[in-house]
Amino acid sequence: MIMTNKMQHTSSLLTKLRGAFILLLGVVAMQVQAQKFALVDMEYILSHVPAYERANEQLNQVSRKWQAEVEVLTKEAQTLYKTYQSEAVFLSDEQKKKSEEAIVAKEKEAAELKKKYFGPEGELYKKRESLMTPIQEEIYNAIKDISDQKGYSLILDRASDAGIIFANPKIDISNEVLTKLGYN
Repeated sequence: MIMTNKMQHTSSLLTKLRGAFILLLGVVAMQVQAQKFALVDMEYILSHVPAYERANEQLNQVSRKWQAEVEVLTKEAQTLYKTYQSEAVFLSDEQKKKSEEAIVAKEKEAAELKKKYFGPEGELYKKRESLMTPIQEEIYNAIKDISDQKGYSLILDRASDAGIIFANPKIDISNEVLTKLGYN
């Protein structure tokens, strides 16, 4: 008899827990349905922003110019080395040492110039930041304005997220962003 009461009590408790769990799932499901999501395609947006294309061209030009400067120093180091190799048998130990030091100095100069221009905090990085940041901020602000107006909880970039397998084109707001930026 005591065992039956404990079983009934346990069964009643399980029933209540199941009910609470189902209620909790319902609340979570309603929360998820209440959220609005959208997608943008940043590659598409950027390809329609003339300032982005101009900035990219400017970066390419300066990059080519700096690369040419680095290549000149690299070729000078190679020329010094070839000259050294062909004349080494005729040079004294002191002349060899001076030639080797000149080669190493020229290689170091080329490496330092390359780092100055193309390193992680180099001139190209700084130039890219100065040109691209205003464009990115303008796009971000347009997306944020649309999000605030339409009540989106989350906006994903479909161009950069390989995790999106399928997305309904109806939730892509890329053209709205371009319109907000003044491009059609």
